[in-house]
Amino acid sequence: MNKRTSVLILLALFGSIFCGCNANKKKSENAKPVHNQLTAEEKEQGWELLFDGKTFNNWRGLGRDAVQPDHWKVENGTIRKVNNEEVLKATGKEINGGDLTTIETFDNFELSFEWKIKKDGNSGIKYNVSEEISTTYGGKYGALGFEYQILDDDSEKYKGKLKPSQYTAGLYEMYKAENVKINPIGEFNTSRIVLDGNHGEHWLNGVKVLEYEFATAEFDSLFQLSKYHNYPDFEKKRKGHLVITNHSDDSWYRNIKIRRISK
Repeated sequence: MNKRTSVLILLALFGSIFCGCNANKKKSENAKPVHNQLTAEEKEQGWELLFDGKTFNNWRGLGRDAVQPDHWKVENGTIRKVNNEEVLKATGKEINGGDLTTIETFDNFELSFEWKIKKDGNSGIKYNVSEEISTTYGGKYGALGFEYQILDDDSEKYKGKLKPSQYTAGLYEMYKAENVKINPIGEFNTSRIVLDGNHGEHWLNGVKVLEYEFATAEFDSLFQLSKYHNYPDFEKKRKGHLVITNHSDDSWYRNIKIRRISK
């Protein structure tokens, strides 16, 4: 084999490797993200899926034995809260809403989920929820609990018209969120709620936006100023349900997973 032939073979081999790397890179870039599944690392860390992307296993209507099919749908790998106008048009019935709750209760945990809303949208995730307190004081199908607020903060409908704690990622009625950066309307955001002993945290898109401690002077003061102060034992830490609120607007949730924190 002469020198020229050797060079040509090496160039061809290099070109094949280079093209293969580019093809793999393009394939990786074009690959669609996988939702509602756990990685091997997440499983090892103790994460559990609360939504499989296909069914309402693990969920039911608060105060009910099943999920209301007109208000809640599994759609394109998400849990969708159907807006009330669409429900009314489809059923011709008066709106009889109800929150969606986990069947199981949790006390110390890290919850991760993705969500999106439409313009002017309003939603939220509630936790530390007692179904007994909820059905006694909050209405038959509506949850009373700590709420991670979800809102179109820039909407003229809400901007400057609410308490600071009533905007996205706030602990509704009690603690406001700081350094909040929300993705554009229609895009998914990633949120986390941590409840560990008496310590609570809210996260949004990788940033911790608030934290609090049960049974402190600050906590008790904010609770007494909230609309919840007349509900007996509302403010106490408990093993409670996780709830997706049934507001009148469309909202979508996916990649809902939880990691129990052992004490």
